[in-house]
Parts: sequence; structure tokens; C-alpha cells
Amino acid sequence: MTSTGSGCGLEALRSDQRVDWHKATQPVAYPHALSQMEARAAAIADHVATEQVWLLEHPPLYTAGTSAKSGDLVQPDRFPVFKAGRGGQYTYHGPGQRVGYLMLDLRERGRDVRCFVSGVEQLVINTLSEFGVSGGRREGRVGVWVDMDDGTEAKIAAIGIRIRRWVSFHGLSINVDPDLSHFGGIVPCGISAHGVTSLKALGVTASMANVDAALKRNFETLFGPTFTA
Repeated sequence: MTSTGSGCGLEALRSDQRVDWHKATQPVAYPHALSQMEARAAAIADHVATEQVWLLEHPPLYTAGTSAKSGDLVQPDRFPVFKAGRGGQYTYHGPGQRVGYLMLDLRERGRDVRCFVSGVEQLVINTLSEFGVSGGRREGRVGVWVDMDDGTEAKIAAIGIRIRRWVSFHGLSINVDPDLSHFGGIVPCGISAHGVTSLKALGVTASMANVDAALKRNFETLFGPTFTA
């Protein structure tokens, strides 16, 4: 079943405070990313740092969310596995996948976690639409999904958020051109009935820079202005 609406007033997510738009130039090890996110989120909560969106890629790895089930880790020795502390189950990260970590102050953005997650989903949906891909929500399944030509559904973007002291961290991942076989080591997000796809697998030739530019445009529309330090 396709859910076409966000179910909340996304206008509440906008803020006039400019968000630091930061992009890593090299793959980032997951433990380093996690410690950096937690430190930045704490500083935002203490009003001593600006909000930040951090775009990066990771080396191949699996992360386990707070609801991860051991049986969903099909190949535990294939790649390193890290406890993420975010909501959700097992997720793969690796080259060719755009990861966006969102450290935003929800005290200034409506204090509505469900609406915030819907806003992140909408950010991905709007970004994909710039490449002619119709992504959508699915009832009971967090993330962004596409309908395949054979009548099946596949996940193109994962979303996992954690909130601490009303500041978000973790975020989203969009499959631009990853090695989709790497998802075979897990049951992605605990859902075995549906596949995983990417922009490349859908026939879309888009560079990471193209995706980043679209993400930035749509982030500014939904969440407000950014700056690059």
C-alpha cells in the first residue's frame, strides 16, 4: 500500500537559522562518524554549535539499530558490524551510497518526531524526483520505496533517526551506485519480502555531486537555508 501524504504540517520543520552543509572528501570510518555526530548533537543541544548536515560515504559495513534481530545478520563475517544506536534494524553502508547525517534542533522545528521523520522522507522523495524516479512511502515501512517494472517493490533509501535532548542525529542513505550484492549479508531493515535498488540499477546516470546538489536544493526548500563553512 502506498502512502502518498506526510501526515503532518511540514512547514513547522523550517527554520531561518542557517545549517552548516558539510561534505566529507574521503570515506569516513563508522566509529569516527558516530563520535563526531554525538559530539555535534550535544553541542547543538547546549547552544554552542550550529545545526549541521554531514554528507559522506562509508567503507563497506553493516550497522545494527536498536531493533536489530540477530537472525537478520545473514553473513556476520562479511563486513564489520557496528551498533548504531539509531532506531531500526540492520542496514548496509558503503561506497556509491550517499549518507546524510542530520544534526538538527527540533526545539526550533516543531518538536514532533514523527513529522520530522516524514520530512526526511519527503526530502528524499523530492530529491529522487529530480532524476525522474518516483519514490514513495509504504505503510508500516520506514524509508523510501519504488515500484519496479516486474510489479515488485524495492527500497532505494533508508532512514534511521535518533533524538537526544530534542536534537536529531543519524539520518538517511540513498543508493546512488553501490554494489547491491553487499546487501545480501543482511535482511535490510528486517524486511525480506522486498528487494533493494539504486539510481544506477533503475537506469539513472547521476554522479554523487548531482545527488548532493539536488539534496541541498530540496533541504533548503523543506528545512531552511544552509551555509558552507
